[in-house]
Amino acid sequence: MAQHTQTRTEHTDPTQTHPRPVAVASIADPGPLGLAAFALTTFVLSVFNAKLIVTGDTVVLGLALAYGGLAQLLAGMWEFVKGNTFGAVAFTSYGAFWLSFWWLIDHAETYASGTSGRDFDHGIGVYLLAWGIFTTYMFIASMRTSGAVMAVFLFLALTFYALSVGAWITSDGWTKFGGWLGLVTAVLAWYASFAAVTNFTFKRNALPTWPR
Repeated sequence: MAQHTQTRTEHTDPTQTHPRPVAVASIADPGPLGLAAFALTTFVLSVFNAKLIVTGDTVVLGLALAYGGLAQLLAGMWEFVKGNTFGAVAFTSYGAFWLSFWWLIDHAETYASGTSGRDFDHGIGVYLLAWGIFTTYMFIASMRTSGAVMAVFLFLALTFYALSVGAWITSDGWTKFGGWLGLVTAVLAWYASFAAVTNFTFKRNALPTWPR
């Protein structure tokens, strides 16, 4: 009994040089939120890239800032808290992508006016290519997650590469192709989010995600 009392005193002593770490309370899985934010924003942008609607593409800017950007960024921070390195890197990065996309499109005229020839188009092509490279190695890492998540990263990488080619050579055909790939990516991400939420609320694997 005396030893037990002494142990409690040492743990609660505010003068301790090395206090014991405080356990972090359990939080909900932020993955479905990050996937949903990515899916919806990607879907709206891809509708315009695929030329299903020709004008009015600036409607995506609000989504890119609030949902695709900030909501995903928050999901990434919560993944850090949960200790999920893959989810943290993915959601934080793509949240930052949408924030940078919002800024880029919102200031496109200013940036374009300071370039010569097709340098602005080439710059967009490099920007998209770099995100394609990042997505490719995240796809490789996703091979140890689930089939549903793997499919999202595979089609997202293809989307970035197609859009990069479209920007680099100023090809509407490649941009439209990238738009259709983006629509597939959005549907896959929605499914992964839907499955995660449904399986949690139903307390069983109601929808398959093909874990690996």
